[in-house]
This record gives sequence, C-alpha cells and structure tokens, in this order.
Amino acid sequence: MTIETLARPEIRSLSAYETAVPVNGALRLHANEAPTAAGRNSLNRYPEVRPTELQSRLARRFGVSASNLLVTRGSTEAVDLLIRTFCRAGRDSIVITPPTFVMYQVYADIQGAGTISCPLLSEQDFALNVESVTDYCTASSKLIFVCSPNNPTGNVVPRSDLVRILEARKDKSIIVVDEAYIEFSGAESMAALVRDHDNLVVLRTLSKALALAGARCGAVIANAALIRLLSGVLAPYALSTPVIDCVMAALSDRGFTNDSRITKIVAERDRMTGQLTSSPFVQRVWPSQTNFLLVQFRNLAEIQERLRAERILIRDCSDKPGLENCARITIGDPDENDRLLAALSLSEGVRNVS
Repeated sequence: MTIETLARPEIRSLSAYETAVPVNGALRLHANEAPTAAGRNSLNRYPEVRPTELQSRLARRFGVSASNLLVTRGSTEAVDLLIRTFCRAGRDSIVITPPTFVMYQVYADIQGAGTISCPLLSEQDFALNVESVTDYCTASSKLIFVCSPNNPTGNVVPRSDLVRILEARKDKSIIVVDEAYIEFSGAESMAALVRDHDNLVVLRTLSKALALAGARCGAVIANAALIRLLSGVLAPYALSTPVIDCVMAALSDRGFTNDSRITKIVAERDRMTGQLTSSPFVQRVWPSQTNFLLVQFRNLAEIQERLRAERILIRDCSDKPGLENCARITIGDPDENDRLLAALSLSEGVRNVS
C-alpha cells in the first residue's frame, strides 16, 4: 500500500489542468495573454505554473530535495490543500490537539470533514499525549495535525513522540507537522524524515522568521509521490510574479540568513518573560519557543480594556480549552515591547489584585 491511496478516489483519478508551457524564444500565442504589458512592469505574461527556481531555493533552505517540496501561498493554504485532497465530506476526519491553530478545524468544516479533538495536557505545560492521539483515531482519520512549536502554547513536541505517532499510524493516517515557528526554537526540523516516513508531511512558512507575512509564501514537504498528487490539486499559477520576485530576493545570498533577526526576537522574548512573570497582574507566563508568549492574566477583560485604550492589541485566547484569562502576545521590537509593558503598569485596577 502506498500512502497516496488514502487520498479521495476522485483526487487520485484527477486529470490536472494542462497549462500553456512557455518555451524560450518561442512566440507565445498559446496562453491568451495580452501582447504588451500595462504600465512599466512586465506582468502581461503568466508566471511559471510552479516556480521551479523558488522551489529549488526553498528546498535548499529546508534541507530536502526539490521533488519533495511544493510552494504554496503560505502554510495555511497547504492545510486547506491537504484536507481537500484526503478528506471526503461527511465521511473522513482530521485529528487535532487543542489548544492549537484554529485553521485546521476551519478548513475541515469548510470541506465537510469531521474533527476529532485530543486535548493537550494542560497540567503538563500542554504536552502531547501520544497514546491518546493514536487512541482517538478512527478508520476514517486521514490527517493528524501537530503544530510544533505549538500555537498558542509555544512548546515543541519531542521528535521521538512524533516518530511514535508516524509509526503507529503508518499506512493509516498522514501526520502533518506544522513547523511555522521552528526557527525560534532551536529544535531540529522533521523535514529530513520524509525520506523514511511516507506518511509524514511538514509545513514551513516564510511569514515568521523571514518576516515575509505579506508575501504569502510557504511550502509543503513530503515524499515525491504525495507532492505530485498535491500539485495536481493546487491551482495553476498559484504565486504571482511580484511575489516570486520578492521571495527570490529575500532568499538571495545576502538575504538568505536571518539569524540576527531571530536572535533579537529570542532575546526580547526572554526579557519579556522575565518582566511579565514578575508583574502582579500576571498569573503565569508559559515557556515559549516561538516569537510569542502565552500569558495568563488575573483579569484579562480589564487588561484588554486598558490596552485598547492605549491602542495596543493582543490575542485573546480565553475561549480555548484550558486557557481561561489567557492571551497570546507577539514579541515586537524593543520599543514596542516597552510600550506594552508601560501600558500594563498603568493599569491601577489590576496592579492591586492579590
């Protein structure tokens, strides 16, 4: 059995759209393009169906073969792509480990797929219970989403735990490891393991560590056969020419490294952790291996009101399981972080809470 057999039957038999392939030096009268560009930018021609040079550069960055990578519009598009490819409406399901990234369930709901929730262990700093994850699975559980480091709890799932799930669900489920924040953790990516585990999919993004959220560029990493299957489902010309050019420039020799940016964010994360932990209006700050902190306040509603008055936004997470009075705070630059701390110190009604 190959892992692609888990895909929807209609996807396996899908005839992907045949695009007009450009040929160097040839007269392009086969793609219904305008003959001249509007304005100064030469955007009258379609971009590559799949941007091959960008694919190669991202593959080098993530340490995999180009045949193991598909470029997507951010890693969130990859979530949608996977669910549409593997889940039949009303029949198949995904498994998630809340509190986690909400878009896994949103895309499952859009597809009409079921969602099975296996909560993280809040009493153990939101650790993943490997046995529970596999026990919660059913015969229809096609995808298991594990965010590591996790959003919004900030913790990394041990590599050994992920391998145990991969082996336990071999030939039964695709394990999707979302590594959107991994550059901030120092943890080793799971990407190299796609050579040994054909039911492993790794998601990466350029939005966080490379500061390219506005470009909307990410990648799916998996075995080559699965990548070909997903490529047939992904829309042709998915990435626009300006986006391709922007990301290629960021991945040039000069822009390829981002260690300095990450080092500064991690240093600010540690400083903010210390400052917030010592504040009387904060009940708890969880250890984080991301570019954000999960903070439990004594009275989140009052904190939110104070911060809104100061035109500062943080992410309310109190509706998530185990996260009462909790908010996610993104690490900004030093001035932004100081502004947040100053605003919190002005909250007299909260400072005196015992």
